[in-house]
Amino acid sequence: MDCASLPASLIESELFGHAKGAFTNALETRVGRFELANGATIFLDEIGELPLDLQPKLLRVLQDGEFEKVGSSKTQNTDVRVIAATNRDLEADVKNKKFRMDLWYRLNVFAITVPPLRERGRDIELIAGHMVKFLSRKLGKEIKTIPAQVIDQLLSYPWPGNVRELENVIERGMINSRGDMLQLDESLDKQQPPDRPAPDKHIQSLREVEKKHILRALRKCNWQIHGKNGTAALLDINPSTLRGRMRKHGIRRPPLSTV
Repeated sequence: MDCASLPASLIESELFGHAKGAFTNALETRVGRFELANGATIFLDEIGELPLDLQPKLLRVLQDGEFEKVGSSKTQNTDVRVIAATNRDLEADVKNKKFRMDLWYRLNVFAITVPPLRERGRDIELIAGHMVKFLSRKLGKEIKTIPAQVIDQLLSYPWPGNVRELENVIERGMINSRGDMLQLDESLDKQQPPDRPAPDKHIQSLREVEKKHILRALRKCNWQIHGKNGTAALLDINPSTLRGRMRKHGIRRPPLSTV
């Protein structure tokens, strides 16, 4: 369930259900998500958008496995595993009294933090390859190769819209591509809204800069490390030092860019 896609007045009914006659147009009893998910899992997307007045009811379900339908005094039990996701900083929301601290601690049992796409350079190439395969079937295109210069464009862009923006860029490029090679239809910098800072204003950490520099050198040398024409020679460092830096940044030779 996407907590951001429903009006606040409907979320309680959607989660917990409602009794017949609970409100105008409640012509029949409705089963809520927590009742449907009994013995299974419920995924609450954008949990940070849950209204404050509903948070205690969700906390009760997490603590005691109990809830009441809207308009009913009958307590029901449910055994549900809850997975929640958000793009908000819930710790900051707790400090600003926009999210309950006790609910935050109940949800924060096993947290997985996904870094922004701009910090996952190797993932960009892999995700782009997956999207090309998927969109080739969807669009009836025969895109087989992502050229190195396109990969460099994707890696140098900060991706303020993360994966959704990457998908849009790939799809737009595929629509406009001719032949079997993916081509981007325009500079990525031009796609940013006018009030968004330009990419060159994004200050990267030294770690990010070093990782991207190593990746570009590896691609230029076709992932050859040793030898006169190898990456170590190009970067003027010892091959063993280069391998150590690659391990540090989690750099591994990806599958061929042919998809």
